[in-house]
Amino acid sequence: MPIFDVPDLRTKELLTIITLAERGSFVAAAAHLKTSQPALTRTVKRVERILGVLLFSRNTRRVEITPAGREFVAVAERMLNDLNLTSRSLGEIAGEQRGRITLATYSAFATQVIPPLAKCFLSTRHSVELHVSEGLQWDILEQVRDGSADFGVGLIDTVDEPFAKEPLFTESLFVAFPMGHPLSKPRRTSVALAELKGETLVTAPPDTIFRRAAETAACAAGFTFKYGVVVGRLPTIVDHVRAGVGPAIAPASVIPQKPWKDFEAYPLTDPALTLSVGIITLRGRYLSPAATALVSLIREQCRTAPHAVRA
Repeated sequence: MPIFDVPDLRTKELLTIITLAERGSFVAAAAHLKTSQPALTRTVKRVERILGVLLFSRNTRRVEITPAGREFVAVAERMLNDLNLTSRSLGEIAGEQRGRITLATYSAFATQVIPPLAKCFLSTRHSVELHVSEGLQWDILEQVRDGSADFGVGLIDTVDEPFAKEPLFTESLFVAFPMGHPLSKPRRTSVALAELKGETLVTAPPDTIFRRAAETAACAAGFTFKYGVVVGRLPTIVDHVRAGVGPAIAPASVIPQKPWKDFEAYPLTDPALTLSVGIITLRGRYLSPAATALVSLIREQCRTAPHAVRA
């Protein structure tokens, strides 16, 4: 078995460094940790001696974290998060019957897929607590990265290290129009991207993957989109379309099930754009038995009932 030259640091010492960085004061950090200021000072000096770097610069009035300190705090936080996840998971080794699962996903998946799936999953796991965190793609990745979510379900087209991804399904981009809009014509079956040139659109934030995909396609066609309203939650897009603010490009899962009222929607074509949705995990991180079972149920649901995860 290989021998690694690992610094002899304790969990309590990592927590001390993190707390001091957050509080910015030996007095405040000592009070929060319920220890004495001299004891806290000794702990910090020991960690700095072991690492061979200065983590904090001190003066008579305040404590400032050094660049090395900031880097170490980020590592320490990840270590404590992973240790917490592992400790929690070990208590569930006997089965899938206890524990908490946190799933990070986008609103459409959370509202359309998770409720009936949660009912099925929890019906035989009465002591499992399921937390569903809704957010944009950036939120999903950050929660999986920092360990506040066990895994995520989101767009995987641009996901790379340190994440692992497993495809579940693809969905198309649609264009939604308010009722009576000139481009919402009888017997229309699709909308070409070029038809949206000059339209004032409702959209999601600039870093949203489907918006970037549509903007790239528009740029290739020689024009740029004009936006009137930018919303933070994807389901809100359709609410603005219904109110007559303007048309919008959105993933199929954001479009409510028919029958529609106050709006119409058509697949986007020329080009037709699709997004890949999948399971997102952090490489090397252990999933508890209960979380693993939930992933399997999601995988089975998306495989056997694709209509349940599409508009």
